[in-house]
This record gives sequence, C-alpha cells and structure tokens, in this order.
Amino acid sequence: MTESKSEWLAARKELLAREKALMRMNDELSATRRALPWLRVAEPYVFDGPDGQETLAQLFAGRSQLVVYHFMFAPEWEVGCKNCSFWADSFNGVVEHLAQRDVSFVAISRAAPPKLQAFQQRMGWRFKWLSSQANTFNFDFNVSFSPEELERGEAVYNYGPLRESNSDMPGISAFAKDERGDVFHTYGTYGRGIEVINTAYHVLDLVSKGRDEGGLPWPMHWVRLRDQYGR
Repeated sequence: MTESKSEWLAARKELLAREKALMRMNDELSATRRALPWLRVAEPYVFDGPDGQETLAQLFAGRSQLVVYHFMFAPEWEVGCKNCSFWADSFNGVVEHLAQRDVSFVAISRAAPPKLQAFQQRMGWRFKWLSSQANTFNFDFNVSFSPEELERGEAVYNYGPLRESNSDMPGISAFAKDERGDVFHTYGTYGRGIEVINTAYHVLDLVSKGRDEGGLPWPMHWVRLRDQYGR
C-alpha cells in the first residue's frame, strides 16, 4: 500500500520493464514454436458432425491451417466438462477472425453428435463441434485414455505420465496442410499450456487479487456453466 504517486509510478515502471522483457521472450518462443518440424498424419480420421461425416483434411475448410480444441466430453457423460465450457466461452467468438488469417477452428470430443449438439445449443456456442466416437483420434493425440491404460498407470498426457484418473483431458492441437493436400501435426499443448486461449484468466491476471484460487479445493472449483450463473 502507498499514497505516494511517485512511489507507485516507480514500481509500475520497474514492472513494465519486466513485462516488455517477457513479451520479447514470448515473441522468440512463438517463433521457435512455428519452426517446429511437421509430423505427417497418416491415419484417415473421419468425424461425425453437423455436416455429416468429414475427414481431418476436410475440416480445414479450404484453409491451410487448423486448430483443434480437445473438449472433454466422454461418451457416457450427459454434459460437457464445465472447465472446457469456461474455455469455450472464450474461443467461441474468435472463429470468424481466425478464418481471415487462413486458420480453421473446431472442437472435437468423443461424445455422440446428438449430445454435442444439444449441449452446444444450450450454451449458445457457434463454433464447429465434431465427434470422434468412431475413430482413435482422441487416443492418438493423448487426450483420451482406456481403462486399461489408467489401471496400469501407462497413460501419457502433456508428454509425461498422467497424474489423474480421468478418461478424457483437454488440449489443443494445430495442423497444417501442404500444397499436395497432405496433413501434418505442427503443435500440441496440454495442461496449463491451453491457458493461452482463455480470455477470462488473462483479465483476472490484471487485477489485484488475481485468479484468487489459492484457498479452493482445486483451481477451477469456482467455475460454473454459463447458464448456472442465473443469467
């Protein structure tokens, strides 16, 4: 606490220098991310969605880049994960803007299309959402795990052993398509790596109490589905 404007300004300028250094580091990190090698995707994945069956290549919708949000919604669940819903409220409005930069964006879950469509309508989202119920996409990209993997402790998440017992976890995968139409996996991030697309968290990081999650049973214990806020 201080009542001295000059003292506050000095502290703010000191922080500003650190913020600018971090921004430059993030620019360098982003360039390194873009320079990662591309891994060819050989599996002909087919998804079920609002436009019928579509391959992974078709999800690019005429663009050269594709971002997939791995939304936690297992086949046996009646509703989607509330924390992924928190994320969806952030990325729901950016799809049209990404399209202007040669990027398509979709969400993919294992639940059947009728469940996805009903939940999407309930939440008022517009992004394209598809089901991987008939393929191994979620398992191959390490966001879904078989009971046997979980029981043996062999599940891999975020490039290391899974520390939880959930059958489904969140993540983001980026893909690119070359001039021949071949599809490549260019990037994947999981765990706290997906915070980059959560607008609410970035806003909370600006205020004095921050995310204010220290005393909660787990960080996102406070999150509710949007229609549970009484609006």
